Amino acid sequence: MKILIGGAGNVGRSIVAYLSQANNDIIVVDTDKDKLESIAKEFDVQTVEGSISHPGVQEKIDAKNADILIAVTDNDEVNLIACQVGYSLFQIPKKIARVDSEYFLNPLWNTLYSDKNLPADLVISPDIEIAKSILNLLEIPGTTAVFPLVDEKLYLLGFKCNQYCPLINTEINEIKQYYNSPVIHILREDKSFFAKPNETIHINDEIFILVEKDSVFETLHEFGISVKQNENIVMFGGNAISYYIANTLEKDDSINSCKIIENNTQIAEKLAETLNDIQIIRGEMMSDVILEEAEIKNSDISVAITQNDKDNLLASLLAKKSGVPYTISLVNSSLFNNLIENSGDNVIIDRSLVTTSAMLQDLRKAKINNAYCLRQGMGEVWEVRIDENSLNIEKTINELDLPDKCKIGAIYRNSEIIYPNKDEKIEQGDILIVFVSPQAMRKTEEIFKI
Repeated sequence: MKILIGGAGNVGRSIVAYLSQANNDIIVVDTDKDKLESIAKEFDVQTVEGSISHPGVQEKIDAKNADILIAVTDNDEVNLIACQVGYSLFQIPKKIARVDSEYFLNPLWNTLYSDKNLPADLVISPDIEIAKSILNLLEIPGTTAVFPLVDEKLYLLGFKCNQYCPLINTEINEIKQYYNSPVIHILREDKSFFAKPNETIHINDEIFILVEKDSVFETLHEFGISVKQNENIVMFGGNAISYYIANTLEKDDSINSCKIIENNTQIAEKLAETLNDIQIIRGEMMSDVILEEAEIKNSDISVAITQNDKDNLLASLLAKKSGVPYTISLVNSSLFNNLIENSGDNVIIDRSLVTTSAMLQDLRKAKINNAYCLRQGMGEVWEVRIDENSLNIEKTINELDLPDKCKIGAIYRNSEIIYPNKDEKIEQGDILIVFVSPQAMRKTEEIFKI
């Protein structure tokens, strides 16, 4: 697949990091030569200096033969114009635009994004997607990953099994006798695999399990995960992410206090003007005086979401040292993931996975309603819809001939969740929850293409 990416900043880099793992022909365009050189050193991609919105630049990179354009510069107008140029002059089939301005994102203007007006097939706001991902983790404490499925009727949860888990050394098939929720994936010492019936749970395994909404907290309790409501929250970094989170938390009566630490005076003042019940603390977030003013010792959780990976990880380490039981750190590079263990009380948010998840339904050939990137190298989970013209209707799961590293974990049918066996027949209107490893991606796309 030939992919054009406009923008070599944090968002563009994160998308390149994910898409370069597959056999894609990627060209990155940016006006900043230094950013392009940095990306070229880290990834096997072609770089071109210039603006992705200029027709001459798109002609230079052979846009007419591109499969998809992803415009994610820091300028909304440049991204939208790039999509217009790609559509009008070069007929690029898929066009994705990053839009951060609340004015462009207002639901009143949804009709703006169409072939007749601004031809962007998908409009995404990476900061909002990251904020939503963090809010999901705040809502379900003790988890390392929360992926809502079929309109939040079902969740894929990730969590670490610690020494208090009563199911350590228990086989998966024995767990199934007591819990309807199926264990899907196990991540053990950086190796991930589908959970086989005779596989046992080990201490420090990170498991991924499908759980129906009403059973989330009960299931976590049964696995020994202590769930305590996050009432006092401290965020490091004042930006669009922290603003979205704070604005949402202001409406949550269960939140006792929420504080944002930001060292930029203008940003801090703007946040203070727009947020009513959130305390904005201006100062250096590594300062003992500032941390004391933020009452970090009394916090239930800290969220570090600056643009700098090292600052986020250091802030989380300081918070942990100060007695904060749970920390969340945003990283733009997977190289930093190993500096803090990803567990129920230290969670790493990988920008590349969150950002790319928002685009998967347009990147994949299968008929997908919703999708998420899992951990690096683990693959993806898709909501595959079975339309009336699907060739898979009336086939059993066994007859689909899925690749070995692909699994249907659940079916949503007539408002019910079904955990199927291989003899279950696919029906029109089904939504299949499909887990796909990287090695199985292409074949699975072809199976669910129609």
